[in-house]
Formats: sequence, structure tokens, C-alpha cells
Amino acid sequence: MRILVAEDERVLADLVADGLRRHAMAVDVVHDGAAALERLAVNDYDVLVLDRDLPLVHGDQVCRELAQNGADVRILMLTAAGAVSERVAGLGLGADDYLAKPFAYAELLARVQALGRRRAPALPPVLERNGIVLDAPRRQASRDGRFVPLSRKEYAVLEVLMRAQGAVVTAEELLERAWDEHTDPFTTVVKVTMSKLRAKLGEPPVITTVQGGYRL
Repeated sequence: MRILVAEDERVLADLVADGLRRHAMAVDVVHDGAAALERLAVNDYDVLVLDRDLPLVHGDQVCRELAQNGADVRILMLTAAGAVSERVAGLGLGADDYLAKPFAYAELLARVQALGRRRAPALPPVLERNGIVLDAPRRQASRDGRFVPLSRKEYAVLEVLMRAQGAVVTAEELLERAWDEHTDPFTTVVKVTMSKLRAKLGEPPVITTVQGGYRL
């Protein structure tokens, strides 16, 4: 999944982003509502973790504009106000879920993952193709019964390929889904990661390079 964290408390924003990245998510961070709207206009995010009390453009207005524009990003709103009336108001603005501060990170992670599943086409939690089994809840992969140890990026790339269900995935799409926006589009990270992933999956090869991208 690709996530945008919009939170003006920089330490909290970095903690949330680092935690999500440890679960093979690509995460961008902004610290005000204007920057959030700019990123959402140019990038395709699965989930927006949105602090309600953002500077420049309030989180409420961010929600309103996204709803008016028909954006399909899922919104998890964060706020220090935990009253029922506040939660109802946030959901009424277009947020999909609501989490009061302070919160347990495990709960935030579970809510982000649940929102990501709601946005994506419904697929089983365990994906299988060509002898490869991807256990999404455990973030583990195996081939023909053999456990395959993967880095976070290797796992993310494999998941994108498997969810494509045999369709060609371009290098640009892999950069979009598995890396954050600070990755240089002219870098070789996709080729390098793909080479390591192929080596770990072993023989015979299951990932093919085709015109326009890669296919599993």
C-alpha cells in the first residue's frame, strides 16, 4: 500500500511513517493541509492518515475537498478530541475511520490495513501463483513449500506482482506502489530489487521481463 501521513507534530509523523514502512508500505509525510492536497493531486494513495487540526488548510477542509472531487483514497482521521460528537462530525465530513490521540500504534496499523483492504479489490489474504504462496497477514513468502526470506521492498514488489494476477506491471507502477515519492525515477532500484527477488525465488524463473515491464 501507499500511504500519505498528514500530521503537523513532526516527531509523531515520523514515528507513524517509520512504523508503517516496517510493514512494507510506501509512506510520504507532510505537515500541513495545503501540502496534503498537493500530494493527493499528483499521487495515488491507498490511505490518508489525516490529523484533523492541520495548519494552513484544516483537516476538515481536506476531507471536504477530497469528497467533492470524488477521490477514492481512504481517510483515517486523527484528533486529540475523542468525544462522540467529534467522531461523528469527522465521519460526516468524509473520513472513513477515526482514531483519537493518544493511540496505540498496533491499533493505528490495524485500521490502516483494514482501510487499504477496503480500497483494493477483494482478494484472499493468502495469494498463490506458480507455486509461490504469499501470506499477507504474516508478510511471509514461500515457494513450493520452501520459506523465502525477503526484505521489505522485495516483499512489496512480489505482492504487487501477485496482485496483478498475471498482468504486466511496469517499473513506473512498481515505483508508485512500493517506494515513496523521494525515490529518483531514474534510479536502478527496481532492477536491483527485482534481481535479488528472482535470485531468492530460485529456479525455474517465475518473473519474466516483457516489453513494458514485468510479469509473474
